[in-house]
Amino acid sequence: MLNKKSILITGGTGSFGKEWVKHILKKYKKIKRLVIFSRDELKQFEMEQEFSIKKYPCMRYFIGDIRDRDRLTMALRDIDYVIHAAALKQVPTAEYNPIETIKTNIIGAQNLIEACLENKVKKVVALSTDKASSPINLYGATKLCSDKLFIAANNIKGKKKISFLIVRYGNVMGSRGSVIPSFIKSKKTGSLTITDKRMTRFNLTLLNSVEMVEWSFKNSIGGEIFVPKIPSYKILDLAKAICPNCKIKTVGIRTGEKLHEELVSIGESQNTLETKKYYIILPTQHKSLLSIYKKKFKAKKVDKEFFFRSNKNRFLSVSEIKKLIFQ
Repeated sequence: MLNKKSILITGGTGSFGKEWVKHILKKYKKIKRLVIFSRDELKQFEMEQEFSIKKYPCMRYFIGDIRDRDRLTMALRDIDYVIHAAALKQVPTAEYNPIETIKTNIIGAQNLIEACLENKVKKVVALSTDKASSPINLYGATKLCSDKLFIAANNIKGKKKISFLIVRYGNVMGSRGSVIPSFIKSKKTGSLTITDKRMTRFNLTLLNSVEMVEWSFKNSIGGEIFVPKIPSYKILDLAKAICPNCKIKTVGIRTGEKLHEELVSIGESQNTLETKKYYIILPTQHKSLLSIYKKKFKAKKVDKEFFFRSNKNRFLSVSEIKKLIFQ
């Protein structure tokens, strides 16, 4: 599906972007163009050392900010597929700098939608977060707004052959936002710092996140929110897996931080389907999609009181966590 196509990734120098490029270059040998769109020239320079244009002629590196609609419109010329990964994601930073977070996560999202509609883009996948479900912090609230914008964009496309959809997942193991690199670094000191011993998190590998986006490109119709059916871990079990003999220092939950992650809320359950690998949250006007997914994937509706939260889920054992981290 992706051979002879052009793909652009906003925020492409992040953990997801690097894994996506690595996966796609290995699997699809006839990619037309793979465009990394981001505002950090240093990260682009560093990424180009690994994925050089000389070695991979399909690679392109565009400096640009999603706050700049004109630059987006230019970068999206002749692009077939878009992955939207750019965002301000640090919860405490967002709480302290709310308007900057709004400009990037909400206004930037709308800029991208409009730029995609102006070009001949076929499909747009926006990466979301567990924090957009029942948000309690500004980051989550801005991502909820962003999700609503992308889903609603399907209502204004007219006769254009373009679809917008969301992929929502929680903690990605080993990514820059994950606590795992911090724990491994602190292991040398013999002490690990956590915010709350009761904390639980969903677990998804970077490769799983990439494969999910790839699957959504191939199978989505437009307007859906895809949620992976993934296990959870307890923060204390994660600490034991990395450093079983370390002392645990509890410092208290951070501003805007959730004790448990949530990927599907009770309020969303009435529009949610379950398949073998994913939950699919359909848009409000979903009758046609409902019949399609039931037929195509043998999907079924979840219970009306259903929710998907990290503390009410299958937990990884300490040995399973250790294997995932150090394999």
